[in-house]
Amino acid sequence: MPDPDNPKGVLPRSRHAEVPSTLPVSRHVERLGRRLLVIAGDKVSSHPLPQSGTFKVGRGDEVDLRIDDPSVSRDHACLHFGRNHEIHVSDSGSSNGTRVRGRRLRPGERVPVTAGETFEVGSAMLMVQDPFGSEASAAKPHRSGAPGDDIVVQDRAMTSLYQLAERVAKSTINVLLLGETGVGKDVMARKIHAMSPRADKPFLPLNCGALTEQLLESELFGHEKGAFTGAVESKQGLLEAANEGTVFLDEVGELPMTVQVKLLRVLEERAVRRVGGLRSKPFDIRFVAATNRDLNKAIQEGSFRSDLFYRLNGISLVIPPLRQRVGEIKGLTQRFVEEASKRAGRSEPPSVSPEAMSWLEGYHWPGNIRELQNSIERAVLLCAGDVITLEHLPVGQGMTPTGAMGPTPTEPALAADDEDPERRRILEALEQCAGNQTRAAKLLGISRNTLLARLDQYDIPRPRKR
Repeated sequence: MPDPDNPKGVLPRSRHAEVPSTLPVSRHVERLGRRLLVIAGDKVSSHPLPQSGTFKVGRGDEVDLRIDDPSVSRDHACLHFGRNHEIHVSDSGSSNGTRVRGRRLRPGERVPVTAGETFEVGSAMLMVQDPFGSEASAAKPHRSGAPGDDIVVQDRAMTSLYQLAERVAKSTINVLLLGETGVGKDVMARKIHAMSPRADKPFLPLNCGALTEQLLESELFGHEKGAFTGAVESKQGLLEAANEGTVFLDEVGELPMTVQVKLLRVLEERAVRRVGGLRSKPFDIRFVAATNRDLNKAIQEGSFRSDLFYRLNGISLVIPPLRQRVGEIKGLTQRFVEEASKRAGRSEPPSVSPEAMSWLEGYHWPGNIRELQNSIERAVLLCAGDVITLEHLPVGQGMTPTGAMGPTPTEPALAADDEDPERRRILEALEQCAGNQTRAAKLLGISRNTLLARLDQYDIPRPRKR
């Protein structure tokens, strides 16, 4: 039986072959590490990688991963993995070359690449993915132009990511978007839909963390009249309404286990039956899911199904946090100033002083793009003149540039190097919002109920409003 993660045309050697999906969760977890994404022609596939050593790719029989593409040589290129997560790529004397950041490598030359950065082997595009590791933090800011009408891209890693997303969009494979809250996963999901052959069909989003279990089932699958108390009439679910289009499952890590089981069955059967209904209706849908949770950890803890993960994770794209995309802050700020000025009815948008821009580029943005947008909206409203200065920004309100000063004695949790990043972001959001849980949840891009669950999970006392 062919491996669904390994379509015809890209054949792994037996020592790196995928394990079957019927193995226990503990074996599944081993597969959630570093992987190699390969796009060759119209074929997209993902393959496990070793944690150290070398990994050869080519078209011959003696390589670790065989790429059946005429532009790929028999022994084309080699990936080198170091003990400290460093990655190098070298060319093995290929005919059509190996290119990193647009430059063709000399035979035997080793060039470092970061997880999340694309490189070319012949005409095939490859990317090392580290879904829950160092991928996002490895990105380095680099101004390189801005493709796209509604997205500001002035960062090397993000440019590569959008180029990859454009190629993935043309396939039918499901996509899992990973990244912190507020990095723009919803924007990426819409972009993938807009660049896909389904662009003229529905794009329907669902926030899985904002609804109760019963409402989630009703929204996803629909229901028949009388299926439950309050079901006074029949209702079409998202999976029916989005037929031939795209469904975006935001905060998919928050799905209750019972809904996960039903969604898995729907994905396997490619047919949906309404709650209280008797007939199943087939559908043709592309799923894009997103989460800020570590699904590796969730699978280990038993709160997320590994088989559902593999159904949704045809390809995973990791979106770096804004603090690792400093090159984008100026462009995003200018765009947000213009948008906020229009909403405020200003004839001309104010400029941003060099000091204010320096502060914006130095702050670590735990709420990412959403927090930046909120801060600029506030600054435009406060600015009565033509220039936004430091006095219009939330300087000193629990917001200090990275490295500007050490943590205060009252913030020991924020200083812990080994603290869970999500716990740290929650603490920072609560500090910025003066303990207001509703505002903090909005800043983090999650529902208040989800925030309360996180407070209990991380043993964070519920703060009083100040």
